[in-house]
Amino acid sequence: MAALPSNPFAVLSFIVAPAVLTNASSVLILSTSNRLARAVDRMRALSRELEANGDLGSAIAKQRLRELDVVEKRSLLLVRALRVFYLAVSGFASAALLSLTGAILAPSAPADLATLLGFVVIAAGLVAVGSIVFGSVLLVHETQMAVAILSEQTESLRFRAAHREQDKK
Repeated sequence: MAALPSNPFAVLSFIVAPAVLTNASSVLILSTSNRLARAVDRMRALSRELEANGDLGSAIAKQRLRELDVVEKRSLLLVRALRVFYLAVSGFASAALLSLTGAILAPSAPADLATLLGFVVIAAGLVAVGSIVFGSVLLVHETQMAVAILSEQTESLRFRAAHREQDKK
């Protein structure tokens, strides 16, 4: 039977680290799901506004159609981010389970099997970490899109307010 490492935290880190990162991925899934729900709500509100307006050729309708396009792109990015975060959760859960399995089997399993299992655990962990990073990049891009559309809306409101003031004079 192989001796345990002199540092007890080394063994624990193979199980605890994926568990903690699984939790982090789950929090990202929750927040991304909330963002998606808000984007869907915005899409529905814009659709209702456009249908109620009727005149799709007006300047405001054209702006709302642009906003609708951006919200659709944001929604697709959020769904993609969710898929990637789910991949991260499954990767970390797999890494934790395989680490535990390896710890149990290592004393009696052939060395080649233990080595192979170690590589599989590392691969699962790397895929999971890469998924968190990629999902986070998608969220940053989605946030930039949201801020850009908010800036456009703000500029439009300022423009209309300035014209209303001029019309009053």
